Formats: sequence, structure tokens, C-alpha cells
Amino acid sequence: MNVESLNLDTSRGATTAYVARPQTETPREARAGVLLIHEWWGINDHIRDLAGRYANEGYLCVAPDLFRGRVAKDTEEASALMQALELDDGIEMIRKAMDAAAETYQVKRFAITGYCMGGTFALRAACEFPKLAAAAPFYGDIPEESVLAKLRVPTLFIAGKRDAWINEEKVNQLREVAAKYNLPIEVVSYDADHAFFNDTRPEVYNAEAAADAWRRVLEHFRKHLGK
Repeated sequence: MNVESLNLDTSRGATTAYVARPQTETPREARAGVLLIHEWWGINDHIRDLAGRYANEGYLCVAPDLFRGRVAKDTEEASALMQALELDDGIEMIRKAMDAAAETYQVKRFAITGYCMGGTFALRAACEFPKLAAAAPFYGDIPEESVLAKLRVPTLFIAGKRDAWINEEKVNQLREVAAKYNLPIEVVSYDADHAFFNDTRPEVYNAEAAADAWRRVLEHFRKHLGK
């Protein structure tokens, strides 16, 4: 695995994306990419580890820094950073990351995934960027019905039944809208808490659920992206 940084220019200021490349790929010939959207902590060691995991599966993994270099030290700072991030700003950074990676690495197909805040942005991006090949948002918030109705990207939505934020009521609303508009989305709920995939947080990490979710996401991406 090789790692590098990709510079991004946006209307609200410059940022970067953390890039993890498969060891077997030549630098400019990766065939499929995964956009990885970080939690409310920012681009920390956990996100870099996840990027590496995707690279080890053969994908170019691109993680845009929606906080422009800031990393939260605690939940109070994380909440403040998340609240300060405007939806349009985050979506623009994701689009810029996809476009820059396509140009720099000649990647033709992208999937998107994200966790917590990143799951919110990943699902929203899937609704707004129909050229994405697949999406796998983890326990992110649900966009309004008018936005969700536009979803055309095959999506695997991962939830936790013990999640107090993305609770069963929200997940059921997602299922109802998906059924109403016949959306290409599958919802999988585990008997686990919010952020159960984050193995750096033992208070919520659920190894069994995380392993199964990882298997499902890889199967979903292989089906729609290849590899």
C-alpha cells in the first residue's frame, strides 16, 4: 500500500484528501475507487487505517478532509466541527475529491462509504451524484424525502438497533421512503450501538457486527465496481 495527499480547491477554501493506493497498482492506472467520508473526528488514525483496508482489497481509497486539517480531541470539539460544516461545502469537497482522483489516477468508477457524519454525507452524495457505482453509508442521518427520492445508486445502508441518534424510527422512515419510490437500497440493522464499526472505541465496538458489515460492503462493492 502507498499513501499520498491530493490537493483540492473548493469555493470555500482549499483542503486535501488522504489517498491510499493498492501496492499492485501503478500510480496512475487504478481502475476502481472508494470515496471514504470520515466521522466527526476528522481524518484520524482510524480513517487512515480504513483507507488502508480498502487499498488492501484492491481499491484506490480517497478520503477528503471535510474539516480542512482539523482533528477533534474530544466529543465537544467534534460536535462543534460537525455543526460548523455546511452541507453544500461538504458535498462540494466530495465532488472535488472524486473529480481530482478521476483525473489524477484515471479512475473510471467510484463507490462511496462513510461513518456517522460521513454516513450522512455518503448517503446524500449518492442521491446527488448518480454516476457513483455504489454506496455504503454507515449509521448516517437520512436526507429529506425529496432528496432521497432521487437515489439511483445501489446503496447498502448499515444501522445499529441500539443507536440513539440514527434510531429505529429514522431507519424505518428510510425503509418506507425506499419502498414508496422503489429505491435501490438495502437496509441492514445489527444489534449494536452507534459507531459499532470503530475498533478504536471499545465502549461501542462490536467485532461480530463489524466483521459481517465489512463482508457485506465488500460484496456490494465487488458486485457494482468489480475487483
